[in-house]
Parts: sequence; structure tokens; C-alpha cells
Amino acid sequence: MTKVNIYLNFAGNAEEAFRFYKSVFGGEFASVVRFEDMPVEGMNIPKQDQNKIMHIGLPIGEGYMLMASDTLESLGQKLVQGNNAYVSVHPESKQEADRIFSALSAGGTIEMPIAEQVWGDYYGSFTDKFGVQWMVNYGRPQPS
Repeated sequence: MTKVNIYLNFAGNAEEAFRFYKSVFGGEFASVVRFEDMPVEGMNIPKQDQNKIMHIGLPIGEGYMLMASDTLESLGQKLVQGNNAYVSVHPESKQEADRIFSALSAGGTIEMPIAEQVWGDYYGSFTDKFGVQWMVNYGRPQPS
């Protein structure tokens, strides 16, 4: 079954915000990845931004995840209230990821084409024709 989660963007204070959310909801972070932890070819992150959050996830309830990253003005990203939230869809297969990405992005603006990513997932993002921001992420099942 496809899962849907909320993905937030912050202007450099994602870690502070998520410490607060953790104090409210409890639990442990599923992941904390800083820009310095995952260099992306062709993307030069300035030293002052290296420690900012590339991805953070906090499980909330059964099967739900609150996720976020920091936007980097050094990369031309500008946080504007209203563009700081995405609906993050997690299909069960690569084929379903392609179908959802293609259908929802029709008539919209693709931010990142769906493709294999450096962190190992199959991912893409876009704004649909109604102005809603979406992420489609297929993460292959991990061996047990």
C-alpha cells in the first residue's frame, strides 16, 4: 500500500524544529543526514551550510513519518511560507512510483525528475497544476 507523509522545508533551523517535535511526540529520529554527510556531484555546498540538515525523519504513530530538510540560499533556494511543505508519497514499487509521478506532475512543474539518487532511492519532486508540492520516493526494501 502506498504511504503518504508530510515533508517540511526550513530556512536553516530544521534541526531545532525537529528537536522540538521530538519533545512533543517522543521517539527517536529515523535518520539525520547533513549536507556534509552526502556530497552530491556537481553541487558545491559552502562550508557554512555543510552542517545543515539534508534530511531528517521522525516517526509519528504507526507507519507515519514527519520529514524535513533545510533550504540553502547558497544554492538559490529561497524559503517562502507556503512553499515549505510537500506531500511525500512512498509507493511499493518503482513502476508505481513512475505512474504516480507521471500522473500527478502532468500540467505541473517538475523540480527534480524521478531518477535513481545518490542516497539509493528512486526519487523525484514537482509542483502539480494546482500548486501542491509533491515528492515521490521509492525506497527498495532492505534485506532482513
